[in-house]
Amino acid sequence: MKKILSVVLLLTFALIFAQEKQPMFWQDIQNFKKLDQESAPPKNSILLVGSSSFTKWQDVADYFPGKTIINRGFGGSRLTDLNYFSEDLLSPYQPKQIIIYCGENDFADDATLKANVAVDRYKTFYKKIREKFPNIQIDYISTKYSPSRENLWPQMKEANKKIAKFMKKEKNADFIDITPVMNDAKGNIRKDLFIEDMLHITPEGYRLWSKVMNPYMK
Repeated sequence: MKKILSVVLLLTFALIFAQEKQPMFWQDIQNFKKLDQESAPPKNSILLVGSSSFTKWQDVADYFPGKTIINRGFGGSRLTDLNYFSEDLLSPYQPKQIIIYCGENDFADDATLKANVAVDRYKTFYKKIREKFPNIQIDYISTKYSPSRENLWPQMKEANKKIAKFMKKEKNADFIDITPVMNDAKGNIRKDLFIEDMLHITPEGYRLWSKVMNPYMK
């Protein structure tokens, strides 16, 4: 009996240790795999990839009637996470378009992060997409100005500018700038578009995003 208990304890500790060693957001990726097993992802869809601004947009399909959308936003992911899990995020799908919202958390994770570093991370992910899907449309949504991260805006703004310049040179690629639509008539951010954390946006915020995004949707 004691031997059996010892084995059970060892297995339990081994399982806990294995779980602790899993990379951040590993469970989110497993959840995506489960969803794909339960229901085969549709072909020629619009694949959303990125951080919590997509994760929380659970009713995104309602904003784009007639479009087939797969939402694979996860947690507070960074561009480093998109690169790390690129195989899991890209290989299961056959999209006609990929839209990315990510980068904000890279700066939140490291307030000293230079814009060029974030841009290089994005270019790496872009290259991974192009290797799998040479001709599909790829769009990057500009990093938003979040009131709770006001101190990071200078780096984010610079990164937006550099990514926009990069995307302009690429074929079948666009930079979707959602910054203007989130400002008031005086050019100041509309705080009423954010929930209490002053980081994530309200349904009205998403409605404005969809208004900007819609012309780019395939």
